[in-house]
Amino acid sequence: MDAASQQTFDRMIDRHFRFEAEDDVDGVLSTMVDDVEHDVVGYPPGPLRGKTAARGFYDTLFADLSGEKVTTLRRYYGPDFVVDESLWEGTAPGAPFGIPGHGRNLSFRLLHVFEMAPDGQIRRENVWLDFASILQQLNAPQTT
Repeated sequence: MDAASQQTFDRMIDRHFRFEAEDDVDGVLSTMVDDVEHDVVGYPPGPLRGKTAARGFYDTLFADLSGEKVTTLRRYYGPDFVVDESLWEGTAPGAPFGIPGHGRNLSFRLLHVFEMAPDGQIRRENVWLDFASILQQLNAPQTT
């Protein structure tokens, strides 16, 4: 992969993560192609197709999780893809993935496999979450 393509992909993914941290659905969708495939592994409806379906996912996600930051730990590149390992940190004011959050602080690792269009937009977002960590943190007894 040439340096220019890597920089283009990095800029778009960093924008995508920034918009997610700001709970900006329109911003997130602006980083994707119109017929994007959005696939969060384990999400009951399965892979979603198109911006309208992705909007519904993000509307729910942002009501359930309030992101503060995403820290990229590693990135691996191919000619039209990026694999990003990150640490998500924020709070759970709603019921993320059906688990009552009670406003708790939450952090977990996640792995994104992004398929990228030549112009740098996201064609496919495949997300793997550390559900064990999420369950452990949200099901732990609350302390006062």
